[in-house]
Amino acid sequence: MDTQTTGYTPAAYGGVDVLVGPQRGAYPYGNSLLVRGTAETLVVDPSLSLVDDAPPADLVLVSHAHEDHIAGLGGYDAAPVHVHGADLAALRSREAMVAGLGLPPDAAKEVEAMFRDDFHVRGRPDALGFEDGAVFDLGGRTVTVVHLPGHTAGHCGFLIEPDGFLFVADIDLTSFGPYYGDPGSSLAEFEASMRRCRDIDARWYGTSHQKGVIEGAAEFRRRLDAFAGVVEKREAALLEFLGEPRTVEEIVDHRLVYRPHVQAPHVRPVERRTAVQHLHRLLSEGRVAQVEQGRFRAT
Repeated sequence: MDTQTTGYTPAAYGGVDVLVGPQRGAYPYGNSLLVRGTAETLVVDPSLSLVDDAPPADLVLVSHAHEDHIAGLGGYDAAPVHVHGADLAALRSREAMVAGLGLPPDAAKEVEAMFRDDFHVRGRPDALGFEDGAVFDLGGRTVTVVHLPGHTAGHCGFLIEPDGFLFVADIDLTSFGPYYGDPGSSLAEFEASMRRCRDIDARWYGTSHQKGVIEGAAEFRRRLDAFAGVVEKREAALLEFLGEPRTVEEIVDHRLVYRPHVQAPHVRPVERRTAVQHLHRLLSEGRVAQVEQGRFRAT
C-alpha cells in the first residue's frame, strides 16, 4: 500500500482544529482532531498524516480500535491513551485487534503485516478505558464521550463544548454506507447509534473520512438519513435476490456490501456476517422463510 504518512490541513471550528488528511481523509487516511483547553490539549484519532507530524498533546482519545484511527499513535508514547472499554483489548494488542476481525489464518497474517508495516500499529498495553458519558475537562473546554456502538462494540463519538462540535467518527455519511461486518459489529446497534446522533443538536458534526465537517443539525440529519438509507437498499436487494431459494454462500457471492471487482481477504467474511444479520432480521419479521435446511426465500 503506497501511503503518504505526513501532512494534514488544519481547519478551525471554534476551539476545535480538524486535521484533514490527504484525499479529504479517505481510507487509509483519516481526519484527526486537536482540541485545546486552558489546562490541557488532546488529540482524537491520530491518523497516518500525523506519523511524522504529530502536534503536541497531553492525552489521546481513540473513537474505536481500527488501524486507520491509531496509525499516528506512535507520536504519543508519553501521553495517556483512552478508548471505550469494549475496544480496549484491541487497542492494547495488535494481535487482539487482528483476531477481532475474524479472518482465516493466512489472511490474518497478511492483515497483521499490513497493520504493522503500513499503519505502524503496535499494542498500547498502557491504554485506559472509558465509558459512555465520561467527561475530559481541558480547562474551559470539555470533551464528553458518546457511545455509538455498531461499527465496533466500543465505537464512540465525542461532544466538544462550548463549541457545539460532535465528532461522529465512522458514522461517516459516505455513500458506502454503514459498516457492520466485523465479529464485534451489530446492525441493530449501528441503527440505534444513528438515531442517537440524530437527537443531538450541535453546530458542527465532524466525520472521520471524506465528508469532513457538516454545519447545522438540519443538514447533518439529511445526510444521516441518506447514509442510513443504504441499509434499506441492501435489504431490498437481498429480498429481490431471495425471489428464489438461496443459501448464505450464494448471498455472499451475490454481495450486499462490496462491488464485484473488490478483492481482499476480508471481503467474504464481511459479506457473510452482513448477510446473516439481515437474514436474521428478515426471518424474525416473517419477510423471509427457510424453505429447506440452509436455503432461504422471500415470503
